[in-house]
Amino acid sequence: MLSINRDKCCYCGGCVGICPEEALTLMETELQIDQDKCTLCEICVDLCPVKALGVGKEGLAKKPEIIEADVVIIGAGPAGSICAKYLAEAGVSTLVVERRQEIGAPKRCAEGTSSLALEEAGVKINPVWVANQVKGAVLYAPNQDNVRSMAKGSGGYGVIIERKVFDKHLAKDAIKAGAKYMIKTTAKDVIKDHHQIKGITTEQMGEEKRIMAKIVVAADGVDSMIGRRAGLDTVNKLDKYMSCAQYEMAGVENLDEEVIHIFFGNRIAPKGYIWIFPKGHGIANVGVGIRIKKTPEKTAKDYLDSFIRDHPHLFQRAGAVEVNCGAVPVNPSLKTLVGDGLMIIGDAAHLVNPSSGAGIRFAMDSGRIAAEVAVEAIEKGDVTRKTLSKYQTRWDAKYGKFFKNRLKLQRFVENLTDENLNRLTKILTPERLERVLAGKFGEIVSLLTKETPFLKELAIKYLKSLKDSE
Repeated sequence: MLSINRDKCCYCGGCVGICPEEALTLMETELQIDQDKCTLCEICVDLCPVKALGVGKEGLAKKPEIIEADVVIIGAGPAGSICAKYLAEAGVSTLVVERRQEIGAPKRCAEGTSSLALEEAGVKINPVWVANQVKGAVLYAPNQDNVRSMAKGSGGYGVIIERKVFDKHLAKDAIKAGAKYMIKTTAKDVIKDHHQIKGITTEQMGEEKRIMAKIVVAADGVDSMIGRRAGLDTVNKLDKYMSCAQYEMAGVENLDEEVIHIFFGNRIAPKGYIWIFPKGHGIANVGVGIRIKKTPEKTAKDYLDSFIRDHPHLFQRAGAVEVNCGAVPVNPSLKTLVGDGLMIIGDAAHLVNPSSGAGIRFAMDSGRIAAEVAVEAIEKGDVTRKTLSKYQTRWDAKYGKFFKNRLKLQRFVENLTDENLNRLTKILTPERLERVLAGKFGEIVSLLTKETPFLKELAIKYLKSLKDSE
């Protein structure tokens, strides 16, 4: 019987084209074998460049290879690669493992960040991965009334990036600094000595490898398992996630491409929003994020398709060139970001803006801060939880208040009806919006209690949102 080692297979499709009996089919990233058609001619076995196909020729299991590094990072996204670059620049032996065979793909991101976030992470703007620069955002109420917020002075500007190119760029920078990368390598488990994490077990294209390290950094995204296997509570609840669907679309018309567009309304995106991030030349990421129930009547994709149908002036001639789906944690970050010999960064630590779902900025900055603390710990010869907790202390000092404020904003917006949103938009000037986004929520209380009588209802909802977010 013909067999396939799926950890080795790179989905090149060569075996499909050469099979004389049409016994092989490639379904995106999964090779399927029709055993009834297969005649065991072994032509595909001879052709396969990675020996992923075989006919009962597995042989004896090899002894796992042992690799050593000061730090091993799981995940080559922005968090992992920024962390790797800073570690390597400090002379720390760094190894990054990435389970995908291509860094940056498939993307699960709206691809928006800011020039200030890039500057803070030490990343120079490169036109190779910049699709568009935007000057601000337009927020739309259900009745299409809107308020425009534009970047001012030292506030920087928005950048719409190409994640598939951007992530590779960050990895190349880390490699130039001295970091090593292992692609198509899955982290299976942590290696423990009592409570101390000593490394990880991996599988690279069918071969088991054990990576011994002084510190393990989990940067393996929203679907992270390493933290959990290390003993930390990383499980999230259903109501703390946004279910997201997005199309990258070409042929979008009549769109102001100098701003991002955000649409609110319980009919179009319950407890969430629709976004349009222009990438220039009629191309845009169009997506939706919603909070879901256990048995939702409509999926995120259903809401997205409805929005596109209802806006023919934008999408009549447009078509999707890519489909992206994912889940975004919109609750406060994990209570514990470190363990003995362990650090968790980026989406794996739920370091995502609760009100918007944005995570690139926090991924990069968490990688930078974690690297700086890891360098100090290794130089000190102490990688215990107590020493590594300086990463969490620094993170909380910098972003703790910001995250709490954005969680309050999220709770407030989620409690609004479409009528509330329509009315609020009429009094929410760009200046007031800026103060609200900066966390000055007293502005909302003042507005809701002084402007007009109907706003008392919103004031009550606002105060309730504060209580719910505590």
